[in-house]
Amino acid sequence: MPLPSALRSRPMALGVIATGLLMTVLDGSIVTVAMPAIQADLGFTPAGLTWVVNAYLIAFGSLLLLAGRLGDLLGRKRMFLLGTAAFTLASLLAGAATTPALLIAARFLQGAGSAMASAVGLGILVTLFTRPGERGRAIAVFSFTGAAGASIGQVLGGVLTDALNWHWIFLINLPIGLAALALGVPSLPAERGLGLSAGADVLGAALVTSGLMLGIYTVVKIEEYGWTSLHTLGLGAAAAVLLAAFLVRQATASRPLMPLRILRSASVSGANLVQILMVAALFSFQILLALYLQNVSGYDATGTGLAMLPAALMIGVVSLGVSARLSARFGDRAVLLTGIALLVGVLGLLARVPVHAHYLTDLLPVMLLAAGFGLALPSLTTLGMSGAGRQDAGLASGLFNTTQQIGAAAGVAVLSTLAASRTQALLAAGAGTAQALTGGYRLAFTVGAGLMVAAFAVAFIMLRPARTPATADQAAHPSTTPAHTP
Repeated sequence: MPLPSALRSRPMALGVIATGLLMTVLDGSIVTVAMPAIQADLGFTPAGLTWVVNAYLIAFGSLLLLAGRLGDLLGRKRMFLLGTAAFTLASLLAGAATTPALLIAARFLQGAGSAMASAVGLGILVTLFTRPGERGRAIAVFSFTGAAGASIGQVLGGVLTDALNWHWIFLINLPIGLAALALGVPSLPAERGLGLSAGADVLGAALVTSGLMLGIYTVVKIEEYGWTSLHTLGLGAAAAVLLAAFLVRQATASRPLMPLRILRSASVSGANLVQILMVAALFSFQILLALYLQNVSGYDATGTGLAMLPAALMIGVVSLGVSARLSARFGDRAVLLTGIALLVGVLGLLARVPVHAHYLTDLLPVMLLAAGFGLALPSLTTLGMSGAGRQDAGLASGLFNTTQQIGAAAGVAVLSTLAASRTQALLAAGAGTAQALTGGYRLAFTVGAGLMVAAFAVAFIMLRPARTPATADQAAHPSTTPAHTP
């Protein structure tokens, strides 16, 4: 139970955690818009330019699990503040970079800082907000920040790059990071942590970090080398061996880095599996739809962000105003399934998008159905954290963020490769550029819809409903026990 002083500072603490997430999400989408300007200014080769994104993704995805567990051992507040400080410093270095090597190094440090802060953010949140109704509303704010941040980043990236220069897409993080640090010190709950003696597994840390780093590197390079190349198969097999060795180590170590008890919870393991499928599918909405708007419909970067703004608004209205109440009334599982069903409809409509789309009739309905994000993401996050005890909250948070990155990397590798292959086949068959691009995007949207159907099936089978669903009266007077324990 949080202390009275912690209760008073909880709204500020939630704001600090949401701000940290917003910086991470903005950084992911804001950079993509500025890539041409970065290439022209610093002289990147086409292959080298991909490392502006890949350096960040590899550091971020591979360090999340380790950072989450270290947060439990050393204190989640300490890990969050160190990560935010590292990210802020790295943003300054990236904004001041004058060579490709300096920018790539700064991006790697940004990824490491993001991992440290993001890995423990949810862990701090669920220990601060213990009552079901309050926790649901807090997670709704957290989920909305992540879902809407990508759309904001696309608009902001275009505006900053056009009005100033690409350096400001990184320098904009400085006042945000400094504010988060200044407010986080007094508002985040101080925790001593379990101590390194509770899980100082150096070998396990080396195995999981190297395995994830190698695996993510392999996935992000699939589009360059191909699925069946020696590069992909060899490195993929090596990554699988390292991760398998990590699991064996955790099952036998006296002080494991990741106690395998956390995976015995159906809500934790099921929610993380659902997340991999969902995030992989949603890559087609977040990225490929933006590419369709620009490459086929002729929108510029700012226009693309504005075209997708109704989706962000719908996500905000539903996640902040509706999702917590529906979860309290019907349970997180039911709300998650409803949200996934709506998202199947989103990708199903996009699978039929025409070459010459009319925004009001072909695209606006898709943006409105994106309300499914606002239902699915908060409920999935609640389920993913509900099976972890207080001592494992940081680990569960790190695991949840790790599977998010695995899903994103898989979505990039699978859907972008399929879209590109289909486009090339249509071009070879004599189709026009717009028609060929649309055909590639349609295939990716169709596969994304299939992944979303698979996510629905996994959620239906693995995520059992709570034995005693909360009633409307319980939502108004919640108990102090976590909702929907498995």
